[in-house]
Amino acid sequence: MPDLRYLRDDGHICRLLGRISPGAAPPLPTALAAALIVLTLLAADRGHPAGITLFAPVAALLLSGPASGHPHNGRFDRFVPPVLRVMEYAYLTVVGLASGVPGPLVFVLLVAVASHHRDDAARPPVGVARSAKVRSATLGWDGRVLVVAAGSALHVLTPVYGILAGYLAVLLTIEAVRTWSATPVTDVRPEGPVPRDGADPGHPRTGYGQEGDPSSVAGTNGEA
Repeated sequence: MPDLRYLRDDGHICRLLGRISPGAAPPLPTALAAALIVLTLLAADRGHPAGITLFAPVAALLLSGPASGHPHNGRFDRFVPPVLRVMEYAYLTVVGLASGVPGPLVFVLLVAVASHHRDDAARPPVGVARSAKVRSATLGWDGRVLVVAAGSALHVLTPVYGILAGYLAVLLTIEAVRTWSATPVTDVRPEGPVPRDGADPGHPRTGYGQEGDPSSVAGTNGEA
């Protein structure tokens, strides 16, 4: 299983808070408390760009940020990344739609963020990790929600959604091309001797035995 701290997708601010008190804050309770507060504030103000909504990502950061330094070795700590994902997706969706951002643009940003999260989860099992610079450049969940909160406060949320979606898409494309280019290409050849007539050794000709020996087939060459 990949390191859960890696799957948290913390940004610079979260990691800084985690260094202040490493291992002091339990990951799952703080993540659940942060998600509960964010969802409650969004429901209370219906996602409109007011003070109570803009405070939601700050509250989530202050609650869940210190837990980023925890080793995440608890029995139920595997639920921390999904809780953080739900919190981020809900915030991006509700604030965007409530602020008048076009629905397709909100969807594009969510797809870009989800693709980034899938990339983090799919690479470690095959031994390929994204570079630390690219992961830091994606801002982390805390950085993205703070950028959206700032855009909402300045009433420029639609351009912010467009720029953020395009920025994440470019980073994903660059990293995919880099990984593909760095992957060695091996020459795959069939095992075992190749028949002189060029037949595929994996598909014996009709009338031959399992090992390609014509003598093992009854009823040929007068053996009937």
